[in-house]
Amino acid sequence: MPIRRLPDTLVNRIAAGEVVERPAAAVKELVENALDAGATRVDVVVRDGGKTLIAVTDDGCGMEPDELDLAVERHATSKLAGDDLQDIRTLGFRGEALPSIGAVSRLTIASRRRGADSAWSLTVDAGAKGRPQPAALAPGTRVEVRDLFAAVPARLKFLKANRTELDHVQDTLERLAMAHPGVAFTLADDGRSLLRLSAASGEPAQARLVRLGTLMGRDFQDNAVPVDAVREGVRLSGWIGLPTLHRPTARQQHLFVNGRPVRDKLMVGAVRGAYADFLPRDRHPLLALFLEIDPLEVDVNVHPAKAEVRFRDTGLVRGLIVGALKHALAGAGHRASTTVGVATLGALRPEGGGAAAAAAAPWSGYGRGPVYAASAAVPRGLADRASAFQAPLAGLDTAPAARPPVYTADAGADAGAPPPGADHPLGAARAQVHNTYIVAQTESGIIIVDQHAAHERLVYERMKAALLAGGVKRQGLLIPEVVELDEPSAARLTARAAELAELGLVVEPFGPGCVVVREVPALLGRADAAALVRDLADELAELGDAPSLKERLEEVCATMACHGSVRAGRSLTIDEMNALLRRMEATPHSGQCNHGRPTYVELKLADIEKLFGRR
Repeated sequence: MPIRRLPDTLVNRIAAGEVVERPAAAVKELVENALDAGATRVDVVVRDGGKTLIAVTDDGCGMEPDELDLAVERHATSKLAGDDLQDIRTLGFRGEALPSIGAVSRLTIASRRRGADSAWSLTVDAGAKGRPQPAALAPGTRVEVRDLFAAVPARLKFLKANRTELDHVQDTLERLAMAHPGVAFTLADDGRSLLRLSAASGEPAQARLVRLGTLMGRDFQDNAVPVDAVREGVRLSGWIGLPTLHRPTARQQHLFVNGRPVRDKLMVGAVRGAYADFLPRDRHPLLALFLEIDPLEVDVNVHPAKAEVRFRDTGLVRGLIVGALKHALAGAGHRASTTVGVATLGALRPEGGGAAAAAAAPWSGYGRGPVYAASAAVPRGLADRASAFQAPLAGLDTAPAARPPVYTADAGADAGAPPPGADHPLGAARAQVHNTYIVAQTESGIIIVDQHAAHERLVYERMKAALLAGGVKRQGLLIPEVVELDEPSAARLTARAAELAELGLVVEPFGPGCVVVREVPALLGRADAAALVRDLADELAELGDAPSLKERLEEVCATMACHGSVRAGRSLTIDEMNALLRRMEATPHSGQCNHGRPTYVELKLADIEKLFGRR
């Protein structure tokens, strides 16, 4: 078959497949054009998920008739002052969006330049361009896309259900709205309003947080930590969630480069590295990060969709992200997200929770005892048990001196006065429950601490600090402990003996399948050396042929810290509990253990009172 030149209409349709793969891609291109035109308000209307209609209206600078005619030609753009594709300072620049959309749909553009006395419109039907005609429109531009992919039925068959396509449209618009909090956005589908964002005002960082809270949820806004760092002319700003606020997917991780939403593997990997100390491997943090970099240092012309970028200095960008995020998390100190307490209260409420559960509760008020609603269905035997519960306690008719003493954490203190130390962030210890949980009283509620998880984080941070200071101090065992393993595990341990010694653990081979432990890290105290060695052997098996343990320091230190921390089931004195609380307050990241679980739960007194119907 001879070689022939394809007709322009077919060429445009082929090119459209790279730029406009679904309705959300068309919305993205049109909204980016509006933002580049200086719009302060963008209204989007779709129908059938964008398959039947997409309409984008803005109040930007608008276009003259001759500009309108040129805008639908391929590779015609006003966004490149010269011919340098490296110096790109706008969201769009390729000049492909409008002609690509017009090639696969019925496209109508109406526009009016600011200060002009009339508007003009132009129609492109499946690649066939009409002539500009007078129109009625306020200053700005309105683009209507009808019957998307009608000219390409094969592409239309591969689109998802209307609901799915609409979700993609909304997600695309929300990402652009995050990067431009000073612009108002609306989204409607078949007359139903899906999104309505007013332009944020005030201090830029706070305005951005308000916009993020609207789109990502109030939980994120209440538990976000600011990020603002500069290195060699590259600035990273934004907000990141506390480690105890996490999700099973990375859907709520939003990354932007010079205001452009991107999905960059380098940035995603840097985020994962920054949170590696604090989250389980299958959980993901919530965040929105905005990278501002010289356009000459980043290539956004990787793909027509412009969702991928390449950095000239990848090490600088990765180092900036990891360092800035770790610094921000360290500044959060012992904070844990408020969602931990909310989840705890939800678990304490009757099944169904919330106001509905409260309304269905079988009591209607408080007096000297429970007052049961007349209409409530009381289970059989409940009245008898309630009567027995309200009966006078045995021994109340005896003399006070003959009654058994009542235990309190601080006997002799005024029962109505707060305990000493209640003004600390984590309060004053009052009791230990099941030899596992510390209950502390604060000025506004109570704190419940998992003693093992909390101490595990403290030991872990001390171990990392000791390593940075020159090495972990070792403590020799009076009687060296022989640990039996399988031969491969023993061989792995002895092969890494020198690196383990830097971490404070000295092991030596002791025959086939055995090692002897002579020294352990001093800060672990009375650790179970045999259990520690067995767990480290399993850890080394997972690490495989990693050239150095220091590359996976977090896993090894976390294993050691787990064995060196206060165990669940150990009884603590009030002084020991208070000492643990004070160390938590002074230690960064103590709000979560090494495995990403919260170390404490805070319950406000007002919330506790709601549980009992006092509010």
